[in-house]
Amino acid sequence: MSLQSLVGISLERITPAKETIKRLVEGAARHIADAKVQAISGETRFGSAYTAIRMLADVGLHAHGYRTLTSRPGHHQTAIQTLPTTLGIDPQTVIRLDKLRKQRNLTEYTGDLIPESAVKECLAQAESLFVMTRDWLKGNRPDLL
Repeated sequence: MSLQSLVGISLERITPAKETIKRLVEGAARHIADAKVQAISGETRFGSAYTAIRMLADVGLHAHGYRTLTSRPGHHQTAIQTLPTTLGIDPQTVIRLDKLRKQRNLTEYTGDLIPESAVKECLAQAESLFVMTRDWLKGNRPDLL
């Protein structure tokens, strides 16, 4: 899938900005830190870790000159599913991240509890994606760091 083919459907073109990348990366780091706070609920910790994943997926799009059309349904899905193109994330990881996205939707719209195992998985995936995102930026877009 090319990113350009999604313009007007689920993406729009933008000019990459160092400041936006910085805010997204710093925001993801804060959400990862929040997800580690054991004194808050599993649902909140899961939500924070998931938000970090989504923000990092947005970094990948932004670095290529795109952002999701948030006015259209599926913008989280689009951001995550473009990770192989934007940050070179392997498809198996994307499948795991998409399962976490579905789990997030389930809890957000049904109030279902999040098992601790899912919280740990989401946090581990967020931490791993954070490292991969920073490495990709350093190797491919150091001008945005």
